[in-house]
This record gives sequence, structure tokens and C-alpha cells, in this order.
Amino acid sequence: MAIKIYTKTGDKGTTSLIGGTKVSKSNLRIEAYGTIDELNSWIGFVNDQVEKKEIKNVLAEIQDRLFTIGSSLACDPDKETKMKIPDLKETDVLLLETEIDKMNAKLPEMKSFILPGGHSTISSTHIARCVCRRAERQCVLLHDNKMFVDPIIIQYLNRLSDYLFMLARFIGHDLNLKEIPWKPRV
Repeated sequence: MAIKIYTKTGDKGTTSLIGGTKVSKSNLRIEAYGTIDELNSWIGFVNDQVEKKEIKNVLAEIQDRLFTIGSSLACDPDKETKMKIPDLKETDVLLLETEIDKMNAKLPEMKSFILPGGHSTISSTHIARCVCRRAERQCVLLHDNKMFVDPIIIQYLNRLSDYLFMLARFIGHDLNLKEIPWKPRV
């Protein structure tokens, strides 16, 4: 017999952190890991659109790391969990930096701000970048409100948004599309 997906325990607007602590579904921690979940879905959508195996592999790694981040954020930092939660590592940040550098070496120099768009995959990647920045802001807000968040999570999200920006540019370059420069009204 399959387990039921609905538990009805959240019907009154609360949920439990890993560790059992009940919190409002509007809790900053819930907002943060909910946005990580949204980001993971957008990364999956981007991955569905790209064809290069190397990019697909990196995006799959990123999705795994986002589950790691979500698990960390979902834990009550004041309680010991029975569950083994994986850790984010410095090598995860270094992977993003290495990938950014590889793409940057193949791209023309940016001479102006660029507008997101030009192809659905580019636009999707920019949406993922924006969601990533929101997740980063929410994690910083947790930290600013004295709610524990591992500093490497903020570092990883900051680097991930840079990676997604470069990936959007790289996808456009790979598709032989011109970037759309921002031409401000003066």
C-alpha cells in the first residue's frame, strides 16, 4: 500500500522543522528553504532545456547541493536530529568557480549591462538566477535575525547566482545569439 501524500498536519498553517519544532508556515526558515525548493525546480527546468552533457551534469550536481541546503535550512538548529544531513563543502563552491571561469574564457567581454532574454533557455536561466538571489537574501535575513544559517550556504548561493548569469550568457553564445544590451534612456 502506498503512503498518503497528505497528512493534514499543516492545515492550520504550521509545519515542523527537522527535529520536531512546530513553526508557522510563514517562518523565515520556511520561506528560505521553500525558495531553495523553487530554485531547484527552475534549475531542473533549465536542465531540461540544455543539450550539452557537461552542463547537464553540473546542473544535476547543483540540484543535489540545493537539496543539501534545503535540508540544512529545514533543521531546527537548537535540536539534535536523528537524521544524517549531508554537508555543503568548500569544493562545492570551487566547482561553481571553475565552471564560471571555463565559460568566461569562451565569452566576449561584456561592454554593457545585458537584458535577460533572446531565447527561452536564456530567460529560464535568468529566472533561476533571480530566484537564487532571493534565496540568498532570505538566508542573509535569517542570519541578520540571529537564526542560524551555515555561512557556506550564503557563499554557495552567491556563487551560484554568478554561475547562472554566466550560464545564461554561455547558452546565448552557444546558440550564436547576440546579447541584448541595455540602452538606458537619457
